[in-house]
Amino acid sequence: MKSQLTFEQKYQQLGQKDNQYDGLFFTAVKTTGIFCHPSCRARTPKAENVIFYDDVQTCLENGYRPCKICKPLEQIGEVPDFIKSIMVQLQKNPQDKISDEDLKQQGIEPHTIRRWYKKHHGMTFHAFQRMFRINYAFNHIKKGKSITTSAFDSGYDSLSGFNQSFQTIFGQSANKSKHKNVINVARIASPIGALIACASEKGVCFLGFVGQKHLERNFALIEKHFKAVILPTPNPHLNVLEKELKEYFAGKRQTFEVPLDIIGTEFQQKVWQALVQIPYGQTSTYKQQAISIDKLKAIRAVATANGANKISIIIPCHRIIGSDGSLTGYAGGLHRKRWLLDFESIKYKILLA
Repeated sequence: MKSQLTFEQKYQQLGQKDNQYDGLFFTAVKTTGIFCHPSCRARTPKAENVIFYDDVQTCLENGYRPCKICKPLEQIGEVPDFIKSIMVQLQKNPQDKISDEDLKQQGIEPHTIRRWYKKHHGMTFHAFQRMFRINYAFNHIKKGKSITTSAFDSGYDSLSGFNQSFQTIFGQSANKSKHKNVINVARIASPIGALIACASEKGVCFLGFVGQKHLERNFALIEKHFKAVILPTPNPHLNVLEKELKEYFAGKRQTFEVPLDIIGTEFQQKVWQALVQIPYGQTSTYKQQAISIDKLKAIRAVATANGANKISIIIPCHRIIGSDGSLTGYAGGLHRKRWLLDFESIKYKILLA
């Protein structure tokens, strides 16, 4: 099931600068000896100077060097080391304010970190810090601390400033938000595009690809279901998920152990449980899935339930194909579905050898 894109279709992607195909094929340029992601912002090479490869290893074996602009050897969505160090500081002391001067003393240019947070979180670094402090205060309020004490303990200089920030994030005052919850969200790097994950206190409730279909609709559903606000703050389940996904993409994990907090009807959950039973490296069809849950006459309903799956890869809806062997719909895109099936098939054959 290797990529069905023609040379012309792949070459057209180079002009689009669209990162949805990053990791699915690589552009090697004969005249420079460099290979890149399709979305690389470097100047588009002439078609006669281009060779497309399916993986990094083949590029390297043919003598090509990784591009210094798009860095194809890195996981897509990988967090830079300087961001990781800042995140450690925030997690240890969420009430502290890291100023531009503090960043400069650590050798980090404020405009660089500002640009990174704007690109990956849609907000400035200082706005991200405010979210951390608000989350810190909110957790203390839920544990019974007074609003005033929580506000000043979380680094705010005035109660009015705290209330204004709280209202902006939660949509209501701290006094009225005691029964609200927080769903934590994080970006996770992968070879085929950045993933976005959400988790409650019980477990992972969403996993999908950045930019996939209906992402905003899913987030709205999560907020409504959990009576919560989604914040980019730490969650131990997200840490476990990131570790297990890294092992999965390295070919060292076939099943996942991270706890899930699944949103769905009883029927949907029954359908998704059948998905989990499809062995790694193998595929099934909607009809076979319907038979497995004694719902042969409900094939269409089973297909609809598969489409409503909110936890990609872990609940492996990518393993469902058409009865004729064709690829069927996938929220992350058919190109990613094809990649996942190829990847699991290859790894499974290696394990059997």
